[in-house]
Amino acid sequence: MKKQYYTVKDMIVITGVTKRTLHYYDEINLLKPESYSNKGYRLYNQEDLKKLRTILLLKELDLPLKEIAAIIQMPKQEQRAVLAGHYEAMQIKKQKLERILTNLNDFIAGKDINNLDIFHEGNVLPVKEQYLMEAKYVYGDTGKYKEFEGNIEQIPEEKRRAIFETFDQNMQHVFKQFAKLSKETPATEEVQKLVSEWKSYLEPFMVCDTEILQCIAYTYKDDAGFKEYINQFGDHRLNEFVHQAIMHYCGNEKIAYKESKSMLE
Repeated sequence: MKKQYYTVKDMIVITGVTKRTLHYYDEINLLKPESYSNKGYRLYNQEDLKKLRTILLLKELDLPLKEIAAIIQMPKQEQRAVLAGHYEAMQIKKQKLERILTNLNDFIAGKDINNLDIFHEGNVLPVKEQYLMEAKYVYGDTGKYKEFEGNIEQIPEEKRRAIFETFDQNMQHVFKQFAKLSKETPATEEVQKLVSEWKSYLEPFMVCDTEILQCIAYTYKDDAGFKEYINQFGDHRLNEFVHQAIMHYCGNEKIAYKESKSMLE
């Protein structure tokens, strides 16, 4: 025969909650029993048990009891709409936690902190943007950097982040290709085409004349942060190979400029 009512003891055995919890929920009108026995013992019905399970589910979302009390009074459709919003928020938290765990694992494995995909929220700048700020301290007084900075500041922040992400992906692609060609000499046609491709990714931000390209090449060669970043795609000398390839490209640009100038004279 189906049991019509559950005692406090029954509810404890079925759900695992404590006696103190049930008494407290009763006191704050969160979960009141359907009725009481002749001796004053609390008696819960099937709907009470179902309601308790809903409360326990909402507690798993770390919702305060006051908000839980409001939700369980709502019609089912309204409940689902509210909880859909909580679901989306938890998905964002989940993605953030997964990114943190990935970065932590990479850091434990020995990856340099400059190459981690971190600092996407709050006041701390993402590492990719920290590179730009670092570059400002080194090249901030140059006309070329001021031009670059002016171009960047004209772009809305949301779009800017997307541009930086695309730029980073393009740079990763180029450096992986440089790594594949690193056994060649920097002057080969294929390597020089790759330098031209690399240059094309910089051109939306600045005028990539010989002066600025050489400046970037020396940064790749001497700056510890950029060394670490580039060499992760190949061996410990990949940054020097890229430096030599860019310098050769700049030399050819100078020759081409002189030849075109002499033809016009």
